[in-house]
Order: sequence, then C-alpha cells, then structure tokens
Amino acid sequence: MAKTVVTTWFGAYLLEDSKVARSASAPLDLASLEERARLRRSGALTPEEESLLAERGGAEWTSRDRRLVPYGVRLDPRAPGGVDERALGVDPDVVRALLLSEGEAALEAAWDPSVHVQEAVRAARDLDRVRNLVGERLGSWVSRDRPEVDPGDHAKAARVVLEEGGSGPLAPSDPALALARRRLADLYRAVEETRAALTHSVEAVSPQQTPNLCALLGPELAAHLVAQAGGLGRLARLPSSTVQVLGAERAFFEHLRGRAPPPRHGLLFTHPALQSAPRPERGKLARALAGKVAIAARLDLAGRSVDPSLGRSFEARRAELKGRRGTPRGRARRSGPRLPLDRAAGDR
Repeated sequence: MAKTVVTTWFGAYLLEDSKVARSASAPLDLASLEERARLRRSGALTPEEESLLAERGGAEWTSRDRRLVPYGVRLDPRAPGGVDERALGVDPDVVRALLLSEGEAALEAAWDPSVHVQEAVRAARDLDRVRNLVGERLGSWVSRDRPEVDPGDHAKAARVVLEEGGSGPLAPSDPALALARRRLADLYRAVEETRAALTHSVEAVSPQQTPNLCALLGPELAAHLVAQAGGLGRLARLPSSTVQVLGAERAFFEHLRGRAPPPRHGLLFTHPALQSAPRPERGKLARALAGKVAIAARLDLAGRSVDPSLGRSFEARRAELKGRRGTPRGRARRSGPRLPLDRAAGDR
C-alpha cells in the first residue's frame, strides 16, 4: 500500500491511498504558522514533520518534498502534493492572514535600496529630453526677434527673456505672448535646476550604496549601470559579457538581425579611459572594465568595503595595451607562416 507524506504550512500528513492515515497538525495561531513558514523556506523541518517522520521506522514512504529525502523518504514527483484544508478544519481567515504576512515579509526581504537611485537616474534621463525640447522651442522663438542669439544656445535664450526682459523693437507686443514666453523660459530653467538636483543627489548617495562600483566608474556612471541593469542584485548576477554591452541593446538586436556588427560597449563607453583610447583598443578596454565591474557589483551586494585592487588591475591592463602601440601588428613570434587562428589571436 502506497504511503505518501504531504507537508503543508499547517501540518504534516501521511496518506494511504489518498486518505489521511496519520496527521500532525500545527497550532493555528499566526505566530506559530509564521515560524513554520520560515522553517520551510530555510529548508529545515517543522516540529510536525519531525514528529511524523519519527514514526516511519523502516517503512518506505514517498513525498514530493525534497526536504524529506535526507530522512529516508523517497522523492516521487508524481505523489500527491496537498490535502483539503477545509476538510481538516483550517479557518480561511487564518490562511488569508498568513499569506498577507508572508507577502509583506517577502517584499521586505526583496527590497533594494538602490530603487531610489534608479528612479532618480531615469527621471534625469526624461528631464534631458524635456529640457532639449523646451530649449529648442525657446531658442527658436527668441532668435526670431533677437538675431544675435544663437538658437542652439538655450541657456542664453532663457537668460535674455528672464534677466533682460526679452524686450526690443521686434519683441512680442502683446502682453499675453510676452508672458507666455517668459513662462516658457521659467520652465526651461526649472527643468535645468531639477536636473542638476537629481544629478547631485545621485552623486552623493551612490558611493554609500555601491562604493566599489563608484571607485571604479565614478558615481554617475555606476548609478546609470545599476539603473540599466534593473538593480544592484541583477547587475551582480550578470556575466561580464552582458555588462559590457549594457545600454547598447538596440545595437545588439540589430546585430542579431544581421544588420550591424556586434556592439563592443554600451554605457561603459562614457568612462574616460574608453573615450580617450584609440578605436582599436576600446573593445579590449571595455571587456577588461566589464570584468572588474561584475566583480565590484558582487562585492557591493555583499556589503564589502572598497577593493583597490580592481582599479589597479584595470589600469595595468590599460597600460599594457598602451605599451603595445606602435609595435607591428602582424609581427610573428615564431618562425614560419602564421595560421589564420594565430592572426585572430593576435587581434584580441
């Protein structure tokens, strides 16, 4: 006769031919149920499960619960996995209270403090687009009656309207239009100030949350990478090859469609070391930097202090590539003709 152990958050039960033969029910107060849910999540046995397994002796029992395998229970994915809680007299209100409590605990455990930095970075990106749109319209408008103002100099256009009054023989004669243009200039300046405040806050908070990333990349680029990855936890789980092209998703999908070469870097290109490097070295530097970023993200997720060896290792790789400049690219290191694979290895 098949005997199956069914474990639940409200007790452990032994089924014989789908009927409850033995039961070890848990106390139905919320504190006891929360403690048992915690034990089950950690992989430990609840008191009810221990009590039921103590009666097994040498009998062969099966279960779908992997936690019971070390205690002599055979794993059977096809075994029954549940019992009717209503038939056992479990109050549905207790079920609801436990689920709400577990949901709150799971949300609290999954909370990522970098969420606020991510939102600040995304808000700054949105404000960049808003500032450009408002600035283009304001510059075009002011340059109509003030030809000496460059339409592309949005800050000067706002200054002319707000500080110099925007008056002149060709300025809007209607007071309502003049007021509307002034409000447009006010909007441009307010967007600029808000954008600057967001940047300042990110630069102040990022070193506290991601010290290793900030030491390697700087606060702004570190915050942009975390936001692009969707959080520090996800960035720490990404391989360095993915970190290397974060921010170049559009170019990557164009490559998958066969319309473009593979991207060599994404957001990492804004790092000063890559921007100042010759084009042939940028891919190699991006690959080296991405490897250090992946390690730095894992250190920050674990709460470690700054590891200066990451920066030194990257600088050593940068110096190595710089020292190779001017050497013949195709110089053979051995006698005889070079094979195609040798040439490919030399280009890496």
